[in-house]
Amino acid sequence: MTESKEIEPIDQESRNLRGVDFFLLWSGAAVSLAEIWAGGLLIPLGFLTGFLVILMGHLIGNTPLAFGGIIGSRTGIPSMVAVRPSFGVRGSYFATLLNLIQLVGWTGVMLWIGAKAAQGVWPLPGFGFRGWVIIAGFATTLWALLGHRYWKWLHRIAVTALIALCCLMSYVVFHEYGLSRLLDAPVKGGMPFMIGLDLVIAMPISWLPLVCDYSRYGKSTGSAFWGTWLGYFIVSSWMYTIGLAAALATQSPTPDSMVLELMVGLGLVVPAIIIVLFSTFTTTFLDIYSTAISALNIWPEMGHRRGSVSCGILGTVLALMFPATAYEGFLLFIGSVFCPLFGVVLADYFFLRRQRYFEFGFDRQDIYWYLGGFNPWAFVSWGIGFGLYHLLQRETVWGSSIPSLLATGIIYMILMRLFGHSLKAQRVDKITPVRTSG
Repeated sequence: MTESKEIEPIDQESRNLRGVDFFLLWSGAAVSLAEIWAGGLLIPLGFLTGFLVILMGHLIGNTPLAFGGIIGSRTGIPSMVAVRPSFGVRGSYFATLLNLIQLVGWTGVMLWIGAKAAQGVWPLPGFGFRGWVIIAGFATTLWALLGHRYWKWLHRIAVTALIALCCLMSYVVFHEYGLSRLLDAPVKGGMPFMIGLDLVIAMPISWLPLVCDYSRYGKSTGSAFWGTWLGYFIVSSWMYTIGLAAALATQSPTPDSMVLELMVGLGLVVPAIIIVLFSTFTTTFLDIYSTAISALNIWPEMGHRRGSVSCGILGTVLALMFPATAYEGFLLFIGSVFCPLFGVVLADYFFLRRQRYFEFGFDRQDIYWYLGGFNPWAFVSWGIGFGLYHLLQRETVWGSSIPSLLATGIIYMILMRLFGHSLKAQRVDKITPVRTSG
């Protein structure tokens, strides 16, 4: 089968993203009504404990996210291709299918949340919620189709404006409610500290299957790593904190809506609608573009444009039909799938292969074939990690996200050291990988 050139290693001349571009890219991903909403899930912890959980969760979750981006920046390959060396060429289809389900689901959820918020801020006569879903779906798909050469300029304008408006939003929230009111807010229900931590960690981990799709355009590995880490850490922590504060002050399960209603009540309709629309665009286009790039790992003849349009249509249809009511469970399920999966990938790349992927070639049939295209030890390790994640979820002491990621990586390395030689996994390639400085 012919390999799509769109998932082959990106050469140095085609890389145009610097540290500030990655900062803005991942800041744009984090400026999301979904993250404000997710912050509201931590209301049983109270403000101080909730804020501590937000910082700790992002410190922990951002680190594997940024390290995952190193694979893309050093090899020039997208995330689902980076799964091949550990799971096998055909084994990577497993991760790809899971990722496609996740990304189309996220697209639908984000369009649903954005459209609901937009309708609350600025109702469309005669069209209502469905009209906003279609508008947001069309605009976000177009954003994804423009490509990486235009993203840097779009994000420099849109994300800079969003950050300025989020400063205004933060001022409105904390000025209206006051810190003392947040500290004294009643706490109901109770939530174990580690479960709250898992809810935060799951958000940056959910971006792991996408990160190489963008880091491969980085001019240097260092700028890609720190731009990704800082951009997502700062802004995602910020959005979670706004959501937690609004939820505590209003005792509402939809703090994103409460914040927007507060802004509208103060006459800030235009800033509110800009936040709604542009935060939807800058987050959801990543899901749409990565759906297309991920699909090329299985169907190389599709092309990223057709893939992006297909995802945009599917996500829009899903948003028209799907109410985002099971959000907490969705976040935790994502963690249970991708924490152990990338435990395998990160252990394979950084420890077993010592940052050497596709070192001699990129032939679909010759590289990392293992047994019929599958590495059984990667799947055994993933299965154990997946089960461990759900087992640990029943406990309240250690959490499940990072323990399952670390345990899966260790199990994988042990199994490969003991039995990997029989698979003839280290088959040589034919071209030199793209390397960058940093």
